[in-house]
Amino acid sequence: MVEALDLTDMSARTTEDIFTGKTLPMPHGRIYGGQVLAQAIVAASRTLPDTRHVHSMHGYFLRAGDATNNVTLSVDRIHDGRSFSTRRVQAFQEGVPIFSMISSFQDETRGVEHQDPMPEGIPDPEDLPNSMEELAAQLGPGWNDFFMATPLEQRYVTSPIQISVTGERTATNAVWVKTRKRLPDDPWLHRAGLAFLSDTSIQDSVLRAHGVPWITKGLKVASLDHAMWWHRDARVDEWLLYVQNSPNAINSRGLAQGRIYNREGALVASVAQEIMIRVPEDTPGITWS
Repeated sequence: MVEALDLTDMSARTTEDIFTGKTLPMPHGRIYGGQVLAQAIVAASRTLPDTRHVHSMHGYFLRAGDATNNVTLSVDRIHDGRSFSTRRVQAFQEGVPIFSMISSFQDETRGVEHQDPMPEGIPDPEDLPNSMEELAAQLGPGWNDFFMATPLEQRYVTSPIQISVTGERTATNAVWVKTRKRLPDDPWLHRAGLAFLSDTSIQDSVLRAHGVPWITKGLKVASLDHAMWWHRDARVDEWLLYVQNSPNAINSRGLAQGRIYNREGALVASVAQEIMIRVPEDTPGITWS
């Protein structure tokens, strides 16, 4: 992950700043959306002073990215004010945009403060099984190498839904998540790392509501957009609780929302994502609108 976020600054410029980034391998050949989110945040941050931190982003996934090709990112310096800056970032492959984002950055300042509390009764991550190791064992040869090579370790509070959906059908999901290895202390790396992990498991809340596991034959899911708000700094190499819910699904779209807490209960970030979800009509137990 660190290597993918270590972008190369291109010397050739027009009216925009140009960067390139490596792509993490994926078994299905499509770029993991969190990678592009994080790379876009890193690219924008390279055009700003260290004192101005990202606090929000709104982006659209335009096309499926190719996990075998690198990504080119162009940054448009839209506005720099006394306290806030705005950047537009587009990610390209083969000259075609695959992701477009506008993000806002702010100098730290004092102000009023409150937050929603972290849910009570959540087991500690040490008391939960390694979800990825269990899934690898169930899915068979080849998957263990993939799950163990991913940068993130996840431990589901609610059971994973990759293979089956057990228990009550609720539009909720909760996962402890962190990077597998210790990261450098660079705060920008950890802010980008939050974007990286924000795209993982959030779609589960939509599928869980309808009892649809990821291995459902003919299931098609794609991220349409992604919004994120950074509230407080946190290390992504320490356990974070990602609490998720889906308030609505209609017209083959599902909305998912998420809140990310550190172990001390501080609300680190908020996330929202809408996905396209197309379930085959012969899938049993589905309620159609």
